[in-house]
Amino acid sequence: MTAPVDTVAEVSAVPEEIQGRSLSAIAWRRFRRDKVGMVALGVLIFLLLCAVFAPQICNLMGVDPIALNGDVLDKENGGVPLGCGLPDSGFFCGISWQHPFGVEPGTGRDLFARVLYGLRISLLIALSATVITTILGSLFGTVSGYLGGRWDTAIGRLMDIILAFPFLLIILALSGVFTQRLEAMGVPEGNPARITYLILVLSIFGWPYLARIVRGQVLSVREREFVEASIAMGSGTGRILFKEILPNLWAPIMIYATLTLPTYIATEAVLSFLGVGVLPPTPTFGAILADSVQYMSIIPSYLLIPGTILAIVVVTFNLVGDSVRDALDPRAARA
Repeated sequence: MTAPVDTVAEVSAVPEEIQGRSLSAIAWRRFRRDKVGMVALGVLIFLLLCAVFAPQICNLMGVDPIALNGDVLDKENGGVPLGCGLPDSGFFCGISWQHPFGVEPGTGRDLFARVLYGLRISLLIALSATVITTILGSLFGTVSGYLGGRWDTAIGRLMDIILAFPFLLIILALSGVFTQRLEAMGVPEGNPARITYLILVLSIFGWPYLARIVRGQVLSVREREFVEASIAMGSGTGRILFKEILPNLWAPIMIYATLTLPTYIATEAVLSFLGVGVLPPTPTFGAILADSVQYMSIIPSYLLIPGTILAIVVVTFNLVGDSVRDALDPRAARA
């Protein structure tokens, strides 16, 4: 005689249905487990908030990036901050509660406010150039890889021509000409035209690198079954490109964007250091570092504080980019 079956117990013993997770949910789960990435993300959010609310922060602290403060300068000692340039002056000379990072020699402008506004301008240029680079690279790479033939040849030769130009030499030589051209086209004179020029040049010379990556991915994705099924159903080229192929390439595109952004921040600082960036007295990291070199032996904090902050910004973006790359790696073990 068989034992009675406890149906209630059997039903309760059946495990609950496992819910599927999207790639974004899996990637976010992996990213959260990366302690270095989470710390870098926290620092990055803090820096972004400082840049966005720079005017409010400066107003709260009573500092201004343009205002002159002659009362904190030693006019008899070459206009350096009070206490600097003396035999017993230390690393923190010129730094006070009123001016946490010190002041600029000769002008007395508050360095803390100038660093905040410099971060604001650097992020504006880098973010704008990264967005344009990502759009152009994704568009041209997708079209080149999917259509092939004459389209692939034409776009490939265009990328070769752009990559053949010496980037730094071109951007230095054409700065004045293209800035005047932008002003003639209606862009406001001065710094708006220069910022627009930097964004356009960084984007134009940056998109071919992403386009080559995207093209290689498209050559593989276009042979997948879902693309062939979409073609068999009579879908147009636009739908196949932007509804079927491009959404499957967001992982490498996002990784490239997160790694391109800090490169553009550093490039903008270099260009401002060489005098191609925004005009004074508007602050940028490159302009601050260029002015601080001659005072390195007298006021080391004038060079080291902005340089350290710039390094923190670039390293933070790179760490976040590395963590995003690891989280989106399809070969990694799924968490």
